[in-house]
Amino acid sequence: MTRILGIETSCDETAVAVVEDGRTLRSNIIATQTDMHAKYGGVVPEAASRAHLAAMVPVIDSAMSTAGVEWPDLDAVAVTRGPGLAGALLIGVNAAKAVSFARQLPLIAVNHLEGHVYANWLVEKAEPRFPLVCLIVSGGHSDLVLMSDHGQYQRLGRTRDDAAGEAFDKAARMLGLGFPGGPLIQRAAESGNAKRFPIPRAWLRDSYDFSFSGVKTALLRIVEQQNDDIPVADLAAAFQESLVDVLTTKTVKAAREHGAQQIALAGGVAANGPLRHRVQELSPVPVLIPPISLCTDNGAMIAAAAHFHYQAGDFAPLTIDATPSWPIDSPSVRHVAPA
Repeated sequence: MTRILGIETSCDETAVAVVEDGRTLRSNIIATQTDMHAKYGGVVPEAASRAHLAAMVPVIDSAMSTAGVEWPDLDAVAVTRGPGLAGALLIGVNAAKAVSFARQLPLIAVNHLEGHVYANWLVEKAEPRFPLVCLIVSGGHSDLVLMSDHGQYQRLGRTRDDAAGEAFDKAARMLGLGFPGGPLIQRAAESGNAKRFPIPRAWLRDSYDFSFSGVKTALLRIVEQQNDDIPVADLAAAFQESLVDVLTTKTVKAAREHGAQQIALAGGVAANGPLRHRVQELSPVPVLIPPISLCTDNGAMIAAAAHFHYQAGDFAPLTIDATPSWPIDSPSVRHVAPA
């Protein structure tokens, strides 16, 4: 049995978890900063870093207490090295390095996007099969990845501008809904008519890349043309339909063309109900979807991914630093220099 402590601080969640053998969740503690950032309409990096610093030790203590483990029960400590906000990442990386040094535990550096993929390994009775196509969509990322084995990634497409979650946040601000935008857009769209307003789709020809900046601009132009009574529900429905259509179509196409045995959803936007339903409806292969609690940032996904690094002997030295821009298909995701 392998028990790993996973630490995640890439954005505005101070998250720590204990996972056994990459599949069994023993604890998953999250200190969220959503309320603090809501009044600004988005995450303030400096404030996020300070909040991580204050929350880190209590969250680690809570995760270990909930899991019923002591330091000698752990086999390794894992941490998100990147991508993410530089200051936020530094808090988590330095905390993990301190634990590794003080407790003589191997240190494992995990890519944040890779962690999101491995949230699917924490679903009870799920049996991920390779090759699989994974759609990773969150506030900062929109990536379409072909995974041929553990640690083997080929990025098929990425966002050229706004990520899907970022587009939802900006659309919600335009419509006066608040932050975070994704859940609020979905809730407003439930009573809306998606066909009332012509929101475009950016197909980018045969590319697997995404672009949502133009969709956001189209929404802004429509809002500007309205009188004081903005049809929020209809606009939310039309905007959501545009994003879901493009994300689903490209994901299903990639699965067909690359012979995927499964499709996996990951990231905060994977909590979107219409997206989950549409992918399952159109997919030619089984679809893996984490529970909503594991779609947003959490330490469990980091610990789950770290288990397979542990098996491969991929350990990080104490000299590692945060890497705010770290592509999932970088060779360093698979082979971190041994300590």
